[in-house]
Amino acid sequence: YGFEEVRDAYDHFDLAVVFIGMPGIQTRLARYPQLYSRIGFVHLVRPLSEAQMQPVLDYHWHKVCRQPFDPQQRSQMEARATIMAMTRGNFRLMDRLFAQIERVMKINHLQMITCEVVEVAREGLVIGTG
Repeated sequence: YGFEEVRDAYDHFDLAVVFIGMPGIQTRLARYPQLYSRIGFVHLVRPLSEAQMQPVLDYHWHKVCRQPFDPQQRSQMEARATIMAMTRGNFRLMDRLFAQIERVMKINHLQMITCEVVEVAREGLVIGTG
């Protein structure tokens, strides 16, 4: 039903639609020929490199903590390394993990991301451990 709504909006409002999903999303979309026929191309997004992850981490860190990441703080460096190891450059997973981190921090009235916060946030997501 949701895909039909997207197709209708695409047709009536001349919208561009970007689907971001797990590998194989194009196979799932192929089951909806009315929508699939309107897909221009499919692009595989590879995991981000460590250098590419830095600005994404900086953005999320500042958004959640309301202050920039401080590389002089050991606990912040450890938390950041934990996030990088958990997400392995998966942009979508990083976004989901930070949303959960923000939730954990708000519930517990915390000001800074720590390894413990990251671990509790990870437990709230359905992701692998290795």
